[in-house]
Amino acid sequence: VFTGLIREFAKVKELSNDLLTISAKYKPKIGDSIAINGACLTVVKVSKESFSVELSHETKSLLAVENLKGRVHIEPAMALGERLEGHILQGHIDTVGVIKKIDQKNRSKDFLIEIPKEFMKFVIPKGSIAIDGVSLTINDVNDKNFRLTIIPHTLNNTLFEEYQVGRRVNIETDMFARYLYYLMRGERQEMKDEGWKDIEKILAIY
Repeated sequence: VFTGLIREFAKVKELSNDLLTISAKYKPKIGDSIAINGACLTVVKVSKESFSVELSHETKSLLAVENLKGRVHIEPAMALGERLEGHILQGHIDTVGVIKKIDQKNRSKDFLIEIPKEFMKFVIPKGSIAIDGVSLTINDVNDKNFRLTIIPHTLNNTLFEEYQVGRRVNIETDMFARYLYYLMRGERQEMKDEGWKDIEKILAIY
């Protein structure tokens, strides 16, 4: 479990086949989970100056792999008993979004991000979302995109200050929105299967 608060900027040393090697101040142990640009990955190798994580074929197919170079966001998994800030993340990337527009708003910036339409049902106005592992609040939602306002503190402590229009970013939607959607979908299917006569009988009990 992660919180969407970036621990530090780490530097990618190498991406070779399925092995991603990172240089960072944080020193994990083999077997630790760590989010890199929002994706939960397992540490498989540790050296004095770096550590390596393994990316499966499926993981690479879900990520904006082209961004695994230069500086990246990292966040270690939250330890039991730690204070929860941001929002609860699993480090499971749902899809990749594209930055369509960036507007300067005084000292903040508005980002308009487009994602595949099938994931928009999990994007809720004033709800939470993670972009490249950063916990953010959604301002507005349209048919195929949403708007975020990135405040100066977040700009200064993430890579958002460097982002440009056209960049692809890793997206993790709010897991509670996903759970509620599938729960309600299951309930609707049950109602359909039961039929209105049975539903009327149930309602009559109350």
